[in-house]
Amino acid sequence: MKEIDNLAVNALRVLSVDAVQKANSGHPGMPLGAAPIAYTVWANHMNFDVKDSKWINRDRFILSAGHASALLYSLLHVFGYDVTLEDLKNFRQLNSRTPGHPEYGHTDGVEATTGPLGAGLSTGVGMAMAQEHLAAKYNRPGYDIVDNYTFVLSGDGCMMEGITSEASSLAGTLSLGRLIVLYDSNNTTIEGHTDLAFKENVRERYEAYGFETFLVEDGNDLEALNLAITKAKENLTQPSFIEVRTKIGYGSAKEGSSSSHGSPLGDDNIKALKTFLDYPSQEPFFVPEAVYDHYRDIAAEGTKTHEVWEEMFADYANEHPELAAQWQKDFTDITVDELLADKSLFEFDAAPQATRNVSGIMINRLKDKYTNLFGGSADLASSNMTAMKDEGSFSPENFAGRNLHFGVREHAMAAMGNGIALYGGLKAYVSTFFVFADFLKPMARLSSLMSVPLTYVLTHDSIGVGEDGPTHEPIEQLAMLRSQPNFYTFRPADATETAYGWVLALTSKTTPVGLILSRQNLPQLDKSGIDALKGGYVVHDADKLDAILMATGSEVSLAIDAAKELEKSGLGVRVVSMPSLELFEEQTAEYKESVLPQGVRARVAIEAAASQPWGRYIGLDGATVAMDTFGGSAPGNQLFEAFGFTVENVVKVAKSVIK
Repeated sequence: MKEIDNLAVNALRVLSVDAVQKANSGHPGMPLGAAPIAYTVWANHMNFDVKDSKWINRDRFILSAGHASALLYSLLHVFGYDVTLEDLKNFRQLNSRTPGHPEYGHTDGVEATTGPLGAGLSTGVGMAMAQEHLAAKYNRPGYDIVDNYTFVLSGDGCMMEGITSEASSLAGTLSLGRLIVLYDSNNTTIEGHTDLAFKENVRERYEAYGFETFLVEDGNDLEALNLAITKAKENLTQPSFIEVRTKIGYGSAKEGSSSSHGSPLGDDNIKALKTFLDYPSQEPFFVPEAVYDHYRDIAAEGTKTHEVWEEMFADYANEHPELAAQWQKDFTDITVDELLADKSLFEFDAAPQATRNVSGIMINRLKDKYTNLFGGSADLASSNMTAMKDEGSFSPENFAGRNLHFGVREHAMAAMGNGIALYGGLKAYVSTFFVFADFLKPMARLSSLMSVPLTYVLTHDSIGVGEDGPTHEPIEQLAMLRSQPNFYTFRPADATETAYGWVLALTSKTTPVGLILSRQNLPQLDKSGIDALKGGYVVHDADKLDAILMATGSEVSLAIDAAKELEKSGLGVRVVSMPSLELFEEQTAEYKESVLPQGVRARVAIEAAASQPWGRYIGLDGATVAMDTFGGSAPGNQLFEAFGFTVENVVKVAKSVIK
């Protein structure tokens, strides 16, 4: 090891423990043990440009063990990203750029929000999938436009989480050769030694997944680390797994102890650590100028690599102008206006159709217009209607295929979808039955937290599922997703609303969208239309207003039928379709008043889901026709009748609130 390498590694260690100590909060143990791993990857193997942290062909580095964020922030600082020494001193403080776990879009150079263990690794698999697809689509002889690697630094906790197994299994199946997972193996978690709950041979597990595996016995051996990563990069037909045996809290009085995992070392222990490391100063946050120079030199080489790539891309554009033009289109936002201008997208016949079927029609209309549409299902494409016809399956034999097969892996599917969307240049969608949103919810939450506009196609949206019974009939899932910040739920009532749901999904820039779709056929409404993009609008009206019926999805037509029945009694009833409560809340107060005038207090919300989200709209005087119990096993039409979704019952409830 060169002296400057040793000093550069120790600077990362010192900055990390000083940041944790000043905050009196954080995780110093992994940064002390894993700093040599991170340094070797970044200094010797990563292509990146600190002057353009969004360069498309940069190598990605994902800290799956997000609790070690102090290490990542220290790296970003010394390399010259927009992370200052003051930012390190403000670690974990209010409004700082160095939060407790890495947050995408918040800190320059952070590629993904991590913290929930295994999420980063699974997101990295999605990034590797995106890389292979774009490479197959755009690379040509002599022009490797897309050839980056995805590096993931993970820990023992990541290896225990089920999501890791889901994603790694698919990564091996898909032969994602540019994915390299580095495993910081220190056999320690919060409760103590991993033998308490985790004794398996992780490398053998990864061999079974289809990874090429390596073992580095000593995490401080930079030469061995460098050799393993070099060999991993050479194998482009298998993903790679490098187990690196380290000591948590290396060099400190707490070395090897779980007590170093999640609490500051203490001033005296930090002084002893710096003495052990032979660090040139006891001053907090001290970095020798020679170390800064060393990191600047490495960063400068990365900028040069980017410049060479830009020159190559210019030549590529001259030689392959059509591909270059398509590339530009793929990386340009889709607008509402351009979608609305294509009238053929919104043409449907009058026959009743399940909204899942209409969604499938939309996907196949959109795929030719937008060749960067890329997605699939968790083994349910024929039920979710998500397959793109004649586009092939994404596989090691055909990375150009646009249909993704995630297998029965909903949790990891959402994380991989996030990774695909984060990579850039692709409009990603993932799909499963709506009830299984429970499985993917933690990663959907990260979609929202990262402001990643991933589309979730969630079908079989209610008791209309029928004979499969209550295990497959969603009740509380709409309330769950509606309670999540920065997420659009969109439950369309007919074909037209479904088409506008896809407009929302393709044009959303910072918000994921859940399209909540029916299994059963729904009638086409006379007055459904573009105002669905406002979240709520009038689809049936009266000269006078005695009551307002609000509904979503399959219940809108029921509400209209009930309104017509009420009109026979001389009552004036408005029906409001509310496909997206979140979109409706974004409208002006004037618009919301025009749809739901405050003076009309007799209101009924009708939805075959939990009643909870409707309180703000029905007020103290209103009522709901909803599901606050689980469903049953019977044909869907029988269940709707049994649970009160009938004209007779809606009329009865409406009359009770009018009185």
